[in-house]
Amino acid sequence: MIKTPLIFAATSDLAGKTRGKAFPVADLAKRAKRGVGWTPTNVMITCFDTIAESPFGSLGDLLLIPDEEAAVELDFEDGGPVERIMLGDITDLDRRPWDFCTRSLLKAALKRLKDVGGISLVSAFEHEFQFKTGGDQPGGAFGHSVFSERRVFGETLMAALEQSGLGADTFMKEYGANQFEVTNDPAQGHRSADQAVILREVTRMTAQRLGEDVTFTPIRDPAGVGNGVHIHLSFLDDSGEPATYDAEGVAGMSQATGSFIAGVLKYLDSIIALTAPSDVSYLRLTPHRWSAAYNNLGFRDREASVRICPVTAQDSSSVARQYNFEYRAADATASPHLALAAIIHAGAQGIEDALPAPQVTEEDLSTLSADALAERGYVRLPETLAEALQRFEDNATVRAWFPADFAAVYTAHKRGELAALEGKDTAARCVAYEEVY
Repeated sequence: MIKTPLIFAATSDLAGKTRGKAFPVADLAKRAKRGVGWTPTNVMITCFDTIAESPFGSLGDLLLIPDEEAAVELDFEDGGPVERIMLGDITDLDRRPWDFCTRSLLKAALKRLKDVGGISLVSAFEHEFQFKTGGDQPGGAFGHSVFSERRVFGETLMAALEQSGLGADTFMKEYGANQFEVTNDPAQGHRSADQAVILREVTRMTAQRLGEDVTFTPIRDPAGVGNGVHIHLSFLDDSGEPATYDAEGVAGMSQATGSFIAGVLKYLDSIIALTAPSDVSYLRLTPHRWSAAYNNLGFRDREASVRICPVTAQDSSSVARQYNFEYRAADATASPHLALAAIIHAGAQGIEDALPAPQVTEEDLSTLSADALAERGYVRLPETLAEALQRFEDNATVRAWFPADFAAVYTAHKRGELAALEGKDTAARCVAYEEVY
């Protein structure tokens, strides 16, 4: 059968969906310069393919310009088509970054971090997902027998990630029903967010090729466990040396790290609308689900919103290379670029304001009263998306990190998403997100 090989030029939008246009491979040189046409109101397409109230209407033109350094060509060698995807930036017709391009927003946040802290980011996204096909095996949590059932999938996925340039790390059966986790190697700057988008798409493509179906939804069953995205972060200085660790610092945090984490914790309740942005995200972000419910820093504590990760090294220089922290109040309904941008801005604000390093919690905060929490500087994170959006809107400092109209457009988009769920009970809402993520 005749065919013209195509490349899918892609953006990760406000809904955390990978959208774009395809063009012939033969036109790559031209499209890398000129891009493909894009429409402003596309940013208002919710995850349910409704269009939230748009300030753009039918007006305007944009360009989606593919980045050849963010290209994937994946041949599953199963007789099916070769998959080609290339992430890019949305610009106006004069090639200026568009205010609602998540990739451009991340690049701006990274520049701010460099300017105020003199440090560069290294990060990685750790993903949990569930199979929608096949029955769950009782007693299978972390088990070999269930892993063995999905071995073909796991090995195909690892090969696909390697071929896609991500550097496969681990694949494991998780605790939940039909739940697995996949991780890949860290990357510098905006590339880790690019990789997170690619990992999600490659995982879905692998499942499809094997007659399976997977979902990254935050939670399928309110009585079960949820699927998180844990974002690991560390820093390099101008010479490329680790800058996250200081043996003399609080819990090993360098001065910049301590202020960065303090900023993240200070603004966490106002940025969570960007990192856990679905209606059902807040079913997962509750105490005792090993997720995140308070703005605290923990050490070896998977209930903390930010966790200092353990290291296995003994000597100081090796510890410095391993030392990193993990932001846990995120899931795959968020654009990786936008989630990371919000975290970086919060941390950069902490550095700019020279916030002192936070203390590490070693207790169950859910047992404390609201007054006791407030006395120690902790807050319960928003318990609904509506509340999270309100805290985002009400925080002038957080709004100012983004272009002038961003908060209004983002909250309108998300309220349009909530409107699409009106009349649905909790179970139906979970099903709705399971189907689109």
